[in-house]
Amino acid sequence: MFLGCLTAMFGDKPLTDVLAILRQFDLKAVELGAGNYPGSAHLAVEELLKSKSKRDELKAMLKGEGLNISALSCHGNCLHPNPDFAAKNAEVQTKAIKLAGLLEVGVINDFSGCPGDGPNAAKPNWVTCAWPPDFLDILEWQWNEVVIPYWTKQAQFAKDNGVVVAFEMHPGFVVYNTETLLKLRQACGDNLGANFDPSHLFWQGMDPIASARVLGKEKAIYHVHAKDVRLDAGNTAINGVLDTKHYGDELHRSWIFRTCGYGHSLEWWKDFFSTLRMVGYDGAISIEHEDSLMSAREGLSKAAAFLRDAMIIEEPSVMTWA
Repeated sequence: MFLGCLTAMFGDKPLTDVLAILRQFDLKAVELGAGNYPGSAHLAVEELLKSKSKRDELKAMLKGEGLNISALSCHGNCLHPNPDFAAKNAEVQTKAIKLAGLLEVGVINDFSGCPGDGPNAAKPNWVTCAWPPDFLDILEWQWNEVVIPYWTKQAQFAKDNGVVVAFEMHPGFVVYNTETLLKLRQACGDNLGANFDPSHLFWQGMDPIASARVLGKEKAIYHVHAKDVRLDAGNTAINGVLDTKHYGDELHRSWIFRTCGYGHSLEWWKDFFSTLRMVGYDGAISIEHEDSLMSAREGLSKAAAFLRDAMIIEEPSVMTWA
């Protein structure tokens, strides 16, 4: 495994300044935003699509810093019921796939998206319960009429470009847990998998290690985000974990995103990385900073130091004891 970061945390700085910051952390990879929610502050997508010399220049710059690109990220909602919004997101995604193929990156990270409740909807509708029965009708329409047709086509397009699509299992989208990821993968092919981010699983009450074992056995983990969550026991006891308060209301929320180590112990993260190795994942561990109590620089610094103690970096020795 090797340590990297999603550079969107420094989206207010040019890439050259970001690379200067990253030198002190001895990272091995960067995950670059290609548009939609992560933005594209560090990736001139149009220019790079048109110019091999510009692509070579970018790769040489990163190689000179001892870095590779672990993934291009274009998290958005290509299934949004607003056709203009969906089309713009899909265009960004399509270009990200093309660029990833040209850069020989191999992975794009995205969300699965979420449609509305029917063909005349204006806003996405994320269904979370089975009753009243209208909700099951919505789910059936979403999956059969929108989700599976779109991703069948895009999965093949990505495959044709030598790229896999890695979904962040995220509430608010149709793929938000282990079961829904595997459902989409079974319907649309194994070119779709997971950008495994344990933070979104923690607060849903899932065990990310159990999820990683299942997805790992299916060879469905293509990229990993390193981000933590702290659940507030008092607030959760009163209101549960489905919390719509602003992320900035840290004192009253049921949970908040934290820098790795500020939500779960070193022991937990060691077990997580051991599990990833057991199921065959030895790729990038990309730090994503969304800790509202820390600056991006401090969050990255603390996460890098913490994760370096937990990660397994070298290949295992020959088993001489058995």
